[in-house]
This record gives sequence, structure tokens and C-alpha cells, in this order.
Amino acid sequence: MKDNQDKHQTEATMAPGMDDQEELTQSATQTELNKGEYTEVTTLSLDENDPS
Repeated sequence: MKDNQDKHQTEATMAPGMDDQEELTQSATQTELNKGEYTEVTTLSLDENDPS
């Protein structure tokens, strides 16, 4: 059974041509907002400025 599971495991991939930064920064349309068809996206940015 283990051999069969190993054959079916694949690496996660993204659709060709998909620009995730563009997709994540695109605002929902008014129609999508009215229907509740949107996802809130939070961006975490680390400030790596060394104070020393």
C-alpha cells in the first residue's frame, strides 16, 4: 500500500501564468461584496532594519 501512496503524491503547484501578488491585491467588485464572494487578505511584512 505504501508504494501506491508514494506514486500519487505530487508537489503543490500553481496554475501557469497566475501572478499571486496581482491576484491578492485585486479588490472585490461591488457585486462580489454584495454576494459575500470575497476573501479578506492580510499581509505580514517584517522590518529587518538592524538597530545596532
